[in-house]
Amino acid sequence: MTTGPDLARGVDRFTIQTRDLNLWYGDFQALKEVTVRIKPRMITSLIGPSGCGKTTLLRCFNRINERYENVTTTGEIRIFGRNIYDTGVSLSELRKSVGMVFQRPNPLPISIYDNVLFGVRLHMPRMTFSRGQKQELVETALRDVQLWDDVKDQLRRKATLLTLEQQQKLCLARLLPLKPRIILMDEPCSALDAEGIEHIEELVDQLRAKYTIIMVTHNMGQARRISQECIFMFLGRIVEHGPTLEVFLTPRHKDTEMYVTGRYG
Repeated sequence: MTTGPDLARGVDRFTIQTRDLNLWYGDFQALKEVTVRIKPRMITSLIGPSGCGKTTLLRCFNRINERYENVTTTGEIRIFGRNIYDTGVSLSELRKSVGMVFQRPNPLPISIYDNVLFGVRLHMPRMTFSRGQKQELVETALRDVQLWDDVKDQLRRKATLLTLEQQQKLCLARLLPLKPRIILMDEPCSALDAEGIEHIEELVDQLRAKYTIIMVTHNMGQARRISQECIFMFLGRIVEHGPTLEVFLTPRHKDTEMYVTGRYG
């Protein structure tokens, strides 16, 4: 933020709250009257058929949708109690607090070491770090994502030479020196094999002790395994939101039941 309350330090019962959120890509309305409350320090899964608005909603939380042309948004999104559309909100500060991991790993074609420090250099250009401080940032981030032991002797190696699982862990590590409070994940396991999926799920489950995590997934087994709450979306609307096991075992809406039992989607 530029002035006023610090987004990253706000305290609220809910980490994210939206009210009557609508979004259009040109003439197409992708989100319709979305009102939702997301609790802190848990994994919330966004599920639903392709094209239902899951990724669009996820990308609203750090305003990354605004990179696209002809996007119009109405309604309200509050993160730690503050409306992220307020004029005093800095996009750079917002994206420090709300990090994002994408479907396919996207490490930069530079060293592992420089990848971890990239966000710090981009978002905190006026900060000066000693060599020892940089080393500590890198080691702490890589330890937090269970990658340090694999790469500690090859930090100058090009990051794109890592396995896909290691690359995705590195993309998570790149967020952590910025001290985010929220991590958005858009199908983070879609490019991985079964072993890689298991490892990333274990990692994400550990990270929820420190971060609020919102994950888009098409994998119903994954949603059941690792999320504490689940949001089912259909045609741009939120149909159902509740504890994950309740959504899967005793859904309140017919559309939810049909989707989680595999009858469409």
